[in-house]
Amino acid sequence: MIANFGLTALTLAFLCALYAAGIAAASTRMVQGKEATWLASARNAAILAWPLLVLAALSLITLLVTHHYEIAYVSQVTSRSMPTYLKVTALWGGQAGSILWWCLLMSTFAGAVMLRPWEQDRAQLPYVIVATMVTLAFFVGLVLFIENPFARWWQQANGDITSALFQPSGTRLYFPLDGKGLNPLLRHPGMIIHPPMLYTGFVSFVIPFAFAFAALATGRTDAAWIKSTRRWTLVAWLFLSCGLVLGGRWAYDVLGWGGYWGWDPVEIAAFLPWLTSTAFLHSVMIQEKRGILKRWNMLLIILTYDLVIFGTFLTRSGVLSSVHAFAQSAIGPVFFVFIAVTFLTCVGMLLWRWDALKDENVVETWLSREGAFLINNVLFIGIAATCFYGVIAPLISELLTGTKITLGPPFYKSTTGPMFAGLVLLMGIAPLMAWRQASARALGRLLWIPFGMAVTALVALIATNVIPVRGLFTAGSGASAGGAYSVVPLVGGAAWAALLGFFLAVFTGTTTVLEFWRGARARTKSVGENFFIALWRLVGRNRRRYGGYVIHLGVVFMAIGIVGIELFQKETQGTLSLGESLALGPYTLRYEGLSQWDADDGRQVTRATVSVARDGAFVAELHPRKDFYYESQQPMSIAGLFPSLNSSVRDTAQFLRAIPEADFYVLLVGWEPIGTDGATFKIYYNPLVNWMWGGTLVFILGTLVAAWPDVAEEKRRVVAIGRAPVASGAD
Repeated sequence: MIANFGLTALTLAFLCALYAAGIAAASTRMVQGKEATWLASARNAAILAWPLLVLAALSLITLLVTHHYEIAYVSQVTSRSMPTYLKVTALWGGQAGSILWWCLLMSTFAGAVMLRPWEQDRAQLPYVIVATMVTLAFFVGLVLFIENPFARWWQQANGDITSALFQPSGTRLYFPLDGKGLNPLLRHPGMIIHPPMLYTGFVSFVIPFAFAFAALATGRTDAAWIKSTRRWTLVAWLFLSCGLVLGGRWAYDVLGWGGYWGWDPVEIAAFLPWLTSTAFLHSVMIQEKRGILKRWNMLLIILTYDLVIFGTFLTRSGVLSSVHAFAQSAIGPVFFVFIAVTFLTCVGMLLWRWDALKDENVVETWLSREGAFLINNVLFIGIAATCFYGVIAPLISELLTGTKITLGPPFYKSTTGPMFAGLVLLMGIAPLMAWRQASARALGRLLWIPFGMAVTALVALIATNVIPVRGLFTAGSGASAGGAYSVVPLVGGAAWAALLGFFLAVFTGTTTVLEFWRGARARTKSVGENFFIALWRLVGRNRRRYGGYVIHLGVVFMAIGIVGIELFQKETQGTLSLGESLALGPYTLRYEGLSQWDADDGRQVTRATVSVARDGAFVAELHPRKDFYYESQQPMSIAGLFPSLNSSVRDTAQFLRAIPEADFYVLLVGWEPIGTDGATFKIYYNPLVNWMWGGTLVFILGTLVAAWPDVAEEKRRVVAIGRAPVASGAD
């Protein structure tokens, strides 16, 4: 009964999406007056799709938590031993359910945009409905016709079990006693927030794309569509950014390789739309300010939309091997056709409006803010192109040669590293440049303090032997003790990379902080306010600009963490008897004991107890463990971490103390039978990694500041949209 109810709601949602898209498209050809009735009907159908998909999702959640194992999806992703919160999150823990969740989020954003005031954008409304509802209909169709989560198990006369939506001839309904349960890697609190964040970031980019599609269709070539979607784009970007970082934290906790980013194909597939959308967020400022890069911005949002679909395709088609990917599925070809059709259609429309989208001005010199932003965009697209090639190279090689090549982390680090360095440098320089043409002399006066601070930081790093001078010119590996963070001194290219990384971080961080100081100081002098009040009001009245600066500071902190773990991370492994120790950096691990038991949730837990000393003084007791899930016959490693921000931090003071610390990361690799005294541990020394997590919080704060509504600005935008002309090329 519940499954039939959910299936009915899903079917009606699909029909609503198709109806809304078709009627909205038809309304553009209606005579004036009649089109309003058709458009209102399409809008109502688009809104109705949301509650219908809510009902479908609630039906599936009910089946998941009430043990309806006759439903194939329920038996594949849940079991009686799983806690309730994991049964709920199993909605997005498997192929069919995750696409239904995608549809629900998509309908939520589409419904919200339908409810906004449309008086000033009425000409765009039918095309926004078409773009959003065609996308929604495609994904609901996937769930309905290919990956339906309401399909049941049916048992044939010979005992074979098959899955089908409706009863095949000669079968009877099959009721398993229990399910297989979620993949052990997904049985983590991160399951509550990481996939929803990532999916929300994905689907919400459909909204700015829909407005861009409408601008192309109507021939509106001004920046109105950008201003209408600015906050939607920032929200989408925030969710996608948080999803990526939360995924990194999740990987750090449960994948057991001591890192947060492995350049996995599915990781990269989620990273690609972030790169193009970040380029888009920067370049739209140029269009708003100078009327430049109109064609470029259209292409960027089209790329972002199709890369979102491409990332979903890679995760769910099974064409690439990944710890994040779902099983192989028949939806791959359908996805590929949809991506091709939407991309070619949008590029065709862009070419159709090519002349109308001619820039109002030109980039007069590279020594200008628009010139710096253009270089910034080239770097972002360069990174995206490199990553895209790395993802599809195995597919191309297998298609052409029959052999699948693999491009691992060394390829990505060597090719994208210099471009990322260039982006961090531009973050420090671009905000100081004037529009149209900057003065080299004036720019130099603004940069000498940040440059001096960066050089001073490098001198301090060398003086404290963090980066030994001799290591800069040594090609081999050193053997003597290093400074605070290098167990073995960095040598050759790694030493130079560390110097460059810290130089850029300090340089860009200083220029950004000075921008806050200069603005607040100028306001203090002009209106006589207290410095901190002036700073608060300065940010409040320029949220977009100073929110962007806060984001830059977050990126700087994250860059410090990346340099620390990528260049200074050390590891070792050893088998210990009770009471024996293993040292790495300033930390010493001592093996204290091992215990094993069966937990209530269907897993065998093997947990070691180790004590950790820093410079000879006891600091923590850790419990790395290995969980084995009986249902899926799969293990999962849980690291012991000190000082992990998610386990040792209890208040703000501890948070601030933990950020500069290195993580001591302990894995239980193997053990002798219980009763003997041997166990094998792998340990990592991860310097500065907590700058990564702390920088993320600053990053999120900056995005919230930039996206926070400004009532006065919104009123000015509405007036400007009402007065803006439509391009002569409009139909």
